[in-house]
Amino acid sequence: MKFRLLAFVLLMAGGAAAQNPYIALQGAAETAAGVSISDPRTILAVDITVEEEVVLSGPYARYAQKFLGVRAALTDKTTWSIKGAKVALLDSERCLRAEPLAPASSRTQRYAVSEREFARLQPDKLDMMTPTLEDAARVAAERIYALRRHRLELITGEAGENVFGEGLSAALAEIDRQEQSYLELFLGKQVVTTESRRYVVYPQSDKKQYIVCRFSPAAGLLPDSDLSGDIVLLQIEPSGSTHSDIEAGAKEQNTVTCRVADPATCTVLSNGVEYARAVLPLFEFGRTIRVAVPRRK
Repeated sequence: MKFRLLAFVLLMAGGAAAQNPYIALQGAAETAAGVSISDPRTILAVDITVEEEVVLSGPYARYAQKFLGVRAALTDKTTWSIKGAKVALLDSERCLRAEPLAPASSRTQRYAVSEREFARLQPDKLDMMTPTLEDAARVAAERIYALRRHRLELITGEAGENVFGEGLSAALAEIDRQEQSYLELFLGKQVVTTESRRYVVYPQSDKKQYIVCRFSPAAGLLPDSDLSGDIVLLQIEPSGSTHSDIEAGAKEQNTVTCRVADPATCTVLSNGVEYARAVLPLFEFGRTIRVAVPRRK
């Protein structure tokens, strides 16, 4: 009977620990289900979100200032930036869990045919003559201004009284599409892609800083061994607050061993910028206590 009571108490203690992320049973415990071994450890998930911006120069970029009065990028350029980060517990049996990674997304701010390519033929190519690049740019600019005039005529009603309703909307949409394709030839394209990557960190009691990975504005996320990028650092600051009201006194003999976690501050930094901060219970910086098992009355 005494064994059954002890097994029941341990089982209840294990259930309470599973609901509390700050304390867990440690060592071997014999319950009604059998012997279980618990060694509380913490696993951290650090999610880094980066954005890739690709600027593609248009074939008529050098004539944008001359014919359109605007400046355009003259060379292709790819730039990476860190948009954010998250740090959370990664443990399937605890109530605090890291969320699944968001799928990669991509958006194109200016495009007509393909995200990464321009139209191989000019939109208004009607003969086999091969004009010079400047002449082709001049014709494209004239077409842009003609489309804008035609749009204004449709809006003001000067183009005719029979264009209205859905027909007017379709006509304006087609004008916008054609103007966009011509503008791309001068202003180029900008393709922005956002993606997240997860890194797993196993904290150690004697280590408070971890190199999660490295980051380069030219190449994005890099392995931690690649010295060409800036360090993405996970910094842990234990609070030292591991007090527990259920700790047994020195005279208690019927006890079980538990591990109390330290609510430590976990911060993700890179190049002096803080991207994430969270307070998480880390067993590695906690302490081991003994909890009294209630005696049978």
